[in-house]
Amino acid sequence: MSTTGPNSTAIGLTTLSRTVASLAVGVVHTLERAVVGEGRVRTARGNAWEAVCADRARADQRAELDRLVAELAAARAAARDRREVRERQPVS
Repeated sequence: MSTTGPNSTAIGLTTLSRTVASLAVGVVHTLERAVVGEGRVRTARGNAWEAVCADRARADQRAELDRLVAELAAARAAARDRREVRERQPVS
């Protein structure tokens, strides 16, 4: 990549890569300050996000448990129905 003109400078691939890396570091540093804080002490925002993630994990676990209980109840009902059908059949 290069530009033309009296005050132009050539922009090489290495310059572009350093620029992208510098921007990425700036974003990460800003995010870290927002979540961890200046003194590396957790902030309310960081604690709130951790609580949201924990709530989501608990909700996923409850949903999985509910699914397993429903599956077990359905299997037991099906077994009970099969047993009742067998008991109703006449003995030859």
